[in-house]
Amino acid sequence: MNTHFGKQIKTVRSNNALEFDTGPCEEFFSKSGIVHQTSLGDRPQQNGRVERKHKHILKISKALRFQARLPLYFWGDCVLAAMHIINRLPSSVLQNKTPFEVLLKDSPSYDNLRIFNSLAMANNPFRSDDKFNPRGVPRSFLGYPGH
Repeated sequence: MNTHFGKQIKTVRSNNALEFDTGPCEEFFSKSGIVHQTSLGDRPQQNGRVERKHKHILKISKALRFQARLPLYFWGDCVLAAMHIINRLPSSVLQNKTPFEVLLKDSPSYDNLRIFNSLAMANNPFRSDDKFNPRGVPRSFLGYPGH
């Protein structure tokens, strides 16, 4: 966050996961002045906002997977595409701004939005010189490039 956006993380909240309490994470939090808060085990209501956001991400991801009729092993692609979409949707919590706008201080572009699992043509660097042979290789669109 600090390197990419110039924002300092003040607090990390976890569900009492042991990997945050010992070793490198604990040392990093201490050096960086980050407060680590934990919730009680099996008490998701203590992480209400996180739990609701997690549920929202999963609902969008499932909808993408079901609509695209993809096997379960594409779940990661569905989650990444869902996050790309969610970050470009206005939120009442953010006074009808998008998370993209709030973080990057710029309006998102919607020009690159595509239908999930639609036909996409990949460049074929090994194509023949024949003009009538396909220049692309048919593929399925499964997400957006990372930043």
